[in-house]
Amino acid sequence: MYVTAEHLREQVIRPTLKYLGVWNPGTETFLLDAAVSAPDLGLFSARNDGLGLFHITAAQHRDIWDRYLAFKPDMASRIRGLASQRAFLSDPDSELTTNLSYCTAIAWLLYQRAGGHKQQPAPAQAAARFRA
Repeated sequence: MYVTAEHLREQVIRPTLKYLGVWNPGTETFLLDAAVSAPDLGLFSARNDGLGLFHITAAQHRDIWDRYLAFKPDMASRIRGLASQRAFLSDPDSELTTNLSYCTAIAWLLYQRAGGHKQQPAPAQAAARFRA
């Protein structure tokens, strides 16, 4: 299966951000850039221990649930709604590798918790790189 950057943007990232009620062009472009380019941004760096499209570690995944979503029940419910019913209960980290919407939501949470929602990236520059 071949997935283009625009497919990822239009079929995964944008719908996930809209589902969470947090969509904006800058965040969409940032997440697309993080997925496609795998930049060394700390949270999304290309490293061997990360899982899925955004290279999120199991420790980051647990931390976002234990120290962030535990105190935001409405958002936790929305995120949990993206996860599969059975697989999440037996192996939550597998959702990072098998569920693109869930992985995108967790990536957005990491970005937002790190202060990314306050400093929106410039969408025009990054968007131009991903147009066909």
